[in-house]
Amino acid sequence: MKVTVDPRFFNAAYRPYLQDTHRYQLFFGGAGSGKSVFLASRCVLDCLMGRNILVVRQVARTLRHSCMNEIIKAADRMQLSACFRVNRTDGAMTCRHNGAQILFAGLDDTEKLKSITPRRGVLTDIWLEEATECDYHSFKQLDKRLRGRSRFAKRFTFSFNPIDREHWLYREFFDIFPDGERSAESELVTILKTTYLDNRFLTDDDRHALEREKDPYYLSVYTHGEWGVREGAVFTNWRTAHLTGEEAGESRFGLDFGFAHDPAALVHLRYDRKKGRIYVLEEMKLKNLTNPVLAAHILQMARDAPVFCDSAEPKSIMELRALGVNAHPVRKGPGSIQSGLRFLQGKEIWVSAACPEMRRELAAYVWQKDKDGRTLPIPRGGNDHLIDAMRYALENDASARFIRTGSKRELGL
Repeated sequence: MKVTVDPRFFNAAYRPYLQDTHRYQLFFGGAGSGKSVFLASRCVLDCLMGRNILVVRQVARTLRHSCMNEIIKAADRMQLSACFRVNRTDGAMTCRHNGAQILFAGLDDTEKLKSITPRRGVLTDIWLEEATECDYHSFKQLDKRLRGRSRFAKRFTFSFNPIDREHWLYREFFDIFPDGERSAESELVTILKTTYLDNRFLTDDDRHALEREKDPYYLSVYTHGEWGVREGAVFTNWRTAHLTGEEAGESRFGLDFGFAHDPAALVHLRYDRKKGRIYVLEEMKLKNLTNPVLAAHILQMARDAPVFCDSAEPKSIMELRALGVNAHPVRKGPGSIQSGLRFLQGKEIWVSAACPEMRRELAAYVWQKDKDGRTLPIPRGGNDHLIDAMRYALENDASARFIRTGSKRELGL
């Protein structure tokens, strides 16, 4: 069956993705950007081609009023309604010409999910709408449903608003996506970010409502399509970037000791004083390393450069020095953690896409709260090993900042 659809049905940002074959496809960004409308229209055309599609949301009862209605409207809009039989009770749309189906199921309906299968062939596509509602385990179970022989490449498509950098979607897929970019792709993954500005079908009233948003979180996530920051986050001044290792600034290396329970964490960064910018270039985070093995890792990354370490382990520092590492203890005293964090908070932190562990730590690092829910000036520890290593690497720079604040006369010199 040959179908011709006017390209004006689609916003320009989405047209290149009509026949994209990447295994994992992520469409994210702000509200009103047209993500769901595009994917609903693509489902109609894909089913006409013979693809079998499973459309999923967290709650089954929301599907008829969201995705299913959107797909039916898309077929109407493209004058293709006569090509489908719609069974709302069973949650299925069947193509009259080839028997391919669009099926609908909720993640809360586990029995239906286990048994769902198209009448002909195998599932070739899953579209997970509002993907941030889904947990990682459910995603992995769904991904296993895309199996079996087919002439079509299997695809798992996600659409969502980026509510929280700590979400598993960010950890799983966004190492290829620098902040500030519009799109990215790897061998298996393609990502597109859109906002209301990409949707020419949006009404003026809807557009103005998004632009008038006053709440900083909602403005960032739902208007500008940026990843949300956790409430009480220690660091809001960081971003992911493609770094070359040739960035301006002086190299710094920091090491946080660990062994069985906590990992040893080593970080390589550059500090650009003029721009007030820290570039995190390399990381290592491993458990159960003896000092000789740890020294080998450090030498591979730092060679003979100074490595600033936690002074709580003088014996380990001595052993590393005996093994050729240019190790130095940092000066620690009362308030050193808070002063070091204030120093880091005053800089721009650019994290290489090659450092996923540092990104995870920064996203999850929050202030503690007291029993009444009030924020305390104490960070919640536990997964802050690379952050500590970064703080050690810049300890001398942070200390020098305070020395430079006063004149010689004020300092009694």
